[in-house]
Order: sequence, then structure tokens, then C-alpha cells
Amino acid sequence: MNVLIVFAHPEPKSLSASLREVAIHELEAAGHTVRVSDLYAMRWKSEVDRADFPSLTPDERLIAVAASKHAFDSDTLTDDVKAEIEKLLWADTLVLQFPLWWFAMPAILKGWVDRVFAYGFAYGVGEHSDKRWGDRYGEGTLAGKRAMLIVAAGGWEEHYSPRGINGPIDDLLFPINHGILYYPGYDVLPPFVTYSTDRLNETRFEAAAESLRDRMRSIETTRPISYRRQNGGDYHIPTMQLRTGLGAPKASGLALHIKDAAASS
Repeated sequence: MNVLIVFAHPEPKSLSASLREVAIHELEAAGHTVRVSDLYAMRWKSEVDRADFPSLTPDERLIAVAASKHAFDSDTLTDDVKAEIEKLLWADTLVLQFPLWWFAMPAILKGWVDRVFAYGFAYGVGEHSDKRWGDRYGEGTLAGKRAMLIVAAGGWEEHYSPRGINGPIDDLLFPINHGILYYPGYDVLPPFVTYSTDRLNETRFEAAAESLRDRMRSIETTRPISYRRQNGGDYHIPTMQLRTGLGAPKASGLALHIKDAAASS
């Protein structure tokens, strides 16, 4: 299996970097081929601007969606973006690895998504009609591939529990898992999260490393999060409202879009 790790941490001696090496070693030991996009080492350009669309004339207004579509269709995306798209097409599994900063991914990784997930590649694909609303949320260019997050969080695990002050970790990561990875078709695996990262001693690091080794050994067989497919009949098209009777009574929020969570709530 081909695995792409997109890594976003500025410090080569960080906990995240150490765990990345653990993951790479375990994946390669299992016979997988691993490639890494180390965004800080690559000095990845994170902002979307006119430089991304060289075919745009100087007096032409920049409309990012339209410019992205034209650049993808005309094969005029910049070379760095094309290289990352090629890696995504090569990879059977995508891993996004990052520290949780202000309840989200670092800006450089968000910028990677903004630039690489081009119109016509990761979104804006498929038929739009009264029966389908594009190939997305379980379908799309990247359908049939797997993806997962490896996240380092500074707070205590209890802070990210269902009643924790920071909010449940699954809710915080939902915009990435569902909105970035599931949207273009990935089967999304449960995230691997390390907590209290600033307080990790050698014993706790080795425990985290062993847990990560277990996840890497089972990366081909781990059951994905059971998000509802957009075009699978659970939603009204084109309003995308979940059909009456699906989900637990009076339930609302993010868990409604996960079949298992709705059924067990």
C-alpha cells in the first residue's frame, strides 16, 4: 500500500516529528511504501492568491473558485500544487499529521488543502440534478482510498471528553474528517490523538508510540467512521436535509451524520 503523510510542524525535534518517524518505521516494516510532504521543510506557500493562477490576466478579477476550475481544466496549476495532486493520486492512504493549534490545524496545512484540493479535482465533480448533488461526501475523485489524522493536543484528554470544557475531540475534528477528507470520497479512519503533549515523559511517549504502532499495523483493516453518504438516500436532494426518522429522536448536531452514532444515541 502507498501511504502519503502530510506533516505540519515547524520543529524537527518535536513530539509530532518523533511520532511521524514511529509511523513511517512501522508502515515500512509492514511492507508499505511511504512518502512525506513536510510542509515547513518544503516552505509550502499557504495563501491562495494570484500567483496560483498564472493564466489570470492582470486586469481580471480573482474569483478563487472559478480560477481554480480553469487552472485545473487547462493544466495550468502551479508545479508545487500539481506535485501534491500527483502524490494524492498515488497514495492509497493519506495521513494528515499536525498539532492542534487553537482547535484547528496549523495555517500551513489549511493552506495546503486550500491550494491542492482544486476545483474539478477534490470538489465540483459529478452530476448536479434533482437526484444527485455532485460526487461528494463518500464519492468523488478520492473514493476508495483511506485517510486518517494523527493529532497532538496540549490539553488533557479529559478536557476533550464528551463533557470536557474544550468540547468532544470528535466534534472538533469533524470539519477536517467530514468536511475535508470525506467530502472528496476518502474512507476516514478514527483519528489517533495524543494528549498532554507538553507533559509527556519517556514512559508516556513509549506508550503513545506503541499505540501508534498498533494503528499503523491495522491501517488497512481499521473500520472507517460510518458517515452517511450524500447520495445514498439518507438526505433530501437538493436541500441536503436528513430524512425524517433517521437519527435518534430529538437528536441534532454533528453526530446525526454518523450512522452508528445516530443509531446508538
